[in-house]
Amino acid sequence: MKIIVLGGDGFCGWPASLELANAGHSVLIVDSLVRRQIDEELGVDSLTPIAPTDQRIKSARDHGMGSIAFERLDVSSDYDTLLKVVTDFEPDAIVHYAEQRAAPYSMKSSWHRRYTVNNNISATHNILSAIVDSRRDIHLVHLGTMGVYGYNTIGAVVPEGYLDIQVPDANGDFQQRSILYPADPGSVYHMTKTQDQLLFYFYNKNYKVRVTDLHQGIVWGTNTALTLKDESLVNRFDYDGDFGTVLNRFLMQASCGYPLTVHGSGGQERAFIHIKDSVQCIRLALETPPAAGERVRIFNQATEVHKVLNLAHLVARVTGAEVQHVPNPRVESENNELKIKSEGLIGLGLQPTRLSEGLMGEILETAQKYRHRARLDKIPCTSSWRA
Repeated sequence: MKIIVLGGDGFCGWPASLELANAGHSVLIVDSLVRRQIDEELGVDSLTPIAPTDQRIKSARDHGMGSIAFERLDVSSDYDTLLKVVTDFEPDAIVHYAEQRAAPYSMKSSWHRRYTVNNNISATHNILSAIVDSRRDIHLVHLGTMGVYGYNTIGAVVPEGYLDIQVPDANGDFQQRSILYPADPGSVYHMTKTQDQLLFYFYNKNYKVRVTDLHQGIVWGTNTALTLKDESLVNRFDYDGDFGTVLNRFLMQASCGYPLTVHGSGGQERAFIHIKDSVQCIRLALETPPAAGERVRIFNQATEVHKVLNLAHLVARVTGAEVQHVPNPRVESENNELKIKSEGLIGLGLQPTRLSEGLMGEILETAQKYRHRARLDKIPCTSSWRA
């Protein structure tokens, strides 16, 4: 297949691009490199030294990973160039990572809230419009988030996107309906992902665009087998309070002798997936597209559920680190239960990577190797959900 990977320079996009190219697909990475600019804004780099994009791609080619190219483009603002790229490249599929991905960053200030909305929603709509205007049957695979469902305390099992309900009609009889599971975003970032769902619904209904929406859990891990082949292929490792994911943050903190910062009670239950599985899910979704005319296909892309405090205690047992409770900057329940269905990707062949001390050891080794690059003053989350 010919595949455009939007946001292919990022934490999930880069290893996915390598995986797809290595599998024999022709890959075009499209990225504005804004995530690297955000590093400069925040004054904190990836813990791992990530190579310039051209060097990364040359190294991938040198290691025989197939056809991979790069186009610098902001898909949220430069529609004409986006449409030209789609028309000229003639992709069979587009993978959409081109969104501001961090909930804390989206809540830093009024500017960050507005930037996240403008960037994320415009990017998604531009991509859908370009697919329609290109007059090609292109399968769009989008990286969504489990956060669209919210984290309530009722204990209900979260389905894969859709909820079957009964609606009373004027005669008092009940009619069957299948609706998008009610959204309950917990940040401006999550709110933009709920809007993505409605955009996909409309363009699928009106223009028959084929869409797979992957509601992903929190990603842990850093590298895949391909990103470990060369120092210039290494993936990002974010540890700061805005972009660092919780388990990676804990392991990095432990490697630096910094207390494991648990926000509030730590009773928040969250879905998780290893970066290797995230990459595999993208490939599986692309290689088994929805049929023409099928409604938006939604999969819950998560392999296990853990309470944040339990993860902290697990890392503490392995590393001897101290667990420290800090004020929670978010407006959320201090405790919740999360039960999810995730049969879709398992049915396509995903073999889940479970949390283990061995895999945590790999991340610890990476964190220890590069801990001299860490800025400990950037570990605390200073973005607040409260005015």
